[in-house]
Amino acid sequence: MPLSLPMDDQQVKQLAAQINANGFARLRDVISQPDLQQLRGFTDAHAQLHHGEYFAYHGEKALSQSLLGNIWSDPGFKRLVNDLYREAAHQEAPSDRIFPVLRCVQGNVGQKESNCFHFDASLVTALVPIFIPGEGTERGDLMVFPNLRKVRTSVLLNVIEKALVQNRLTRKLMTLAIDRGWLKPQTIPLVPGDIYLFWGYRSLHANKACGAGIKRATAIFHFGDPHAGSLATRLILQFNQRRARRLSDKTGTPPSESTLGQ
Repeated sequence: MPLSLPMDDQQVKQLAAQINANGFARLRDVISQPDLQQLRGFTDAHAQLHHGEYFAYHGEKALSQSLLGNIWSDPGFKRLVNDLYREAAHQEAPSDRIFPVLRCVQGNVGQKESNCFHFDASLVTALVPIFIPGEGTERGDLMVFPNLRKVRTSVLLNVIEKALVQNRLTRKLMTLAIDRGWLKPQTIPLVPGDIYLFWGYRSLHANKACGAGIKRATAIFHFGDPHAGSLATRLILQFNQRRARRLSDKTGTPPSESTLGQ
């Protein structure tokens, strides 16, 4: 599954300029239809294990036997996110690690896990749509308030900003304000087969709610934590991973060697 991705410096600069100006950049038809069908088969198998409810798998170990491993290990993809980080941060990334997540929004729990606005820990976020509803108003579209903040030099300031936004009360107020038209995020309909790039660390983002019986699945690749190695970063990552495992365990069978290959 080799990916056809922009490689030269000028193309990367153009992508970074698009993200700065528009909030995101879109790479069209990167994932072939046969590969997309394999990703859908893998996701479907696990959606059944979770009885039609929300689940999220974090990290290489949980996803190593899926086709997603071919994306994060692709030399062109690695080079692209590295180059984008360098364009955005004006320095080399502290680590070359790409952190993958498979997230499937469905069922009652999926509705509760929607509208959860947050800043990513990583600067570069690449989103790969797998299942995206094509009809109706509750399709789980990506909502973004692009480039609201700069990369913080202070870990403490970053933690405070995330705490002020990433809590139940603030998210409820934001959802109410969006519903009434007081806040107007950029809404991005997603097309499977494409890859969407944005500054996840700088942009406040979430997915809209999905209707009952609808499945929305995306793979997210995080790259370049500006605060890599800090205690706060490690604690936040551990908290997010534990929370994802708890939710997945409640709704079905967690990923294991016996199920990941299905």
